[in-house]
Amino acid sequence: MRSTFKILFYINRGKVKTDGTTAVMCRISIDGKISVLATGIYCQPKDWNSKKGELKIGGSQIKTGRENNRLAEFHRQVEQTYERILKEQGVISAELLKNTIVGVNSVANYLLKGGEVEIERLRLRSLETNSTSTLRQSKLTQRNLKSFVESRGIQDIAFEDITEEFGESFKLYCKINLGFTATHTNRHLCWLNRLIYIAVDQEIIRANPIEDVLYEKKAPPKLKYITKNELKQILETPFEDPMMELVRRAFIFSSLTGLAYVDAQRLYPRHIGKTAEGRLYIRKQRVKTNVEAFIPLHPIAEQILMLYNTTDDSQPVFPLPKNRDLAWREINQIGICHAFKENLSYHKSRHSFGTLLLSAGVCIESVAKMMGHANISTTQGYAHITDQKISEDMDRLIARRKVS
Repeated sequence: MRSTFKILFYINRGKVKTDGTTAVMCRISIDGKISVLATGIYCQPKDWNSKKGELKIGGSQIKTGRENNRLAEFHRQVEQTYERILKEQGVISAELLKNTIVGVNSVANYLLKGGEVEIERLRLRSLETNSTSTLRQSKLTQRNLKSFVESRGIQDIAFEDITEEFGESFKLYCKINLGFTATHTNRHLCWLNRLIYIAVDQEIIRANPIEDVLYEKKAPPKLKYITKNELKQILETPFEDPMMELVRRAFIFSSLTGLAYVDAQRLYPRHIGKTAEGRLYIRKQRVKTNVEAFIPLHPIAEQILMLYNTTDDSQPVFPLPKNRDLAWREINQIGICHAFKENLSYHKSRHSFGTLLLSAGVCIESVAKMMGHANISTTQGYAHITDQKISEDMDRLIARRKVS
């Protein structure tokens, strides 16, 4: 949908220079958000036509006509820049348009400035997708990159001055100064590479100078899940508080369907179908991977579903809060109430679903389809957990027999 876009030229009669002139300003409005920038044109307040947004035709018609032509050209530049950004990026804001016009923009010659532009693009993208996780992580990474640059005694660095040594030093800074794990270090290197490759695409530099900087070798992912007994405790303990009960039910539902929080939050009645035998199932694209998940519903999941919206397709099934931090606080409190050894997080429900299915002998291809994994290697991580659990159970059995 096209943005609501308006341009207005005006003067501030309260700010007049010593020579009696005041600046002509341009107000850009997009979807109700406003940014203001100077046009570089000045005039006497008495010569300004507020209704037409231009200089009055007065004494020096040649000068007035020239200044009005400059305003018309400025207007065309703003419109053309608006169209270009909208075509290239698909999203736009008044601030991004302003920054592009004044040069603090998508063609940034400096690293940190380029990061700011990319953060703004991600902010607009987060509004479109209604998901802020990538934006939050990118902001944190950008702050750490800024602290590293400043630790070298500079405020910013030109892309053309970045060397392989810069990339290696940033990696060491993340590992030693910030104490990051391999995963976090690689995430920061990925952000740095991202900004540099954007500069390459915009022909600011010819090649990525840090492309030979190696990423850290990551340890196998540690997927956290809850046991059958812990899930049973949650099942058997309802709460009087409405929000706590909503989150408890949603957690159980996700433990039996593998839906991540954002997928459960964006589950609508249209995603629910019924087989010829009358069994309910969910078929929807995962928000994270855009891969379709097909999930036959467990009887308990069906019971929970029937407690909420299954008819009005303009509303989601579960009235979960948009700010998932609220739900996380509630689910953590549920774990405390049950005295679980580890903190309970919502994403453990998804991990538990995959682990329990593989433990029950469901084939890995079916689990991958139900969980909406883009790559079956992701699902194999759950198989590793079940193998490890079987080995631990066998060790405990052997130990008990030795005692007896």
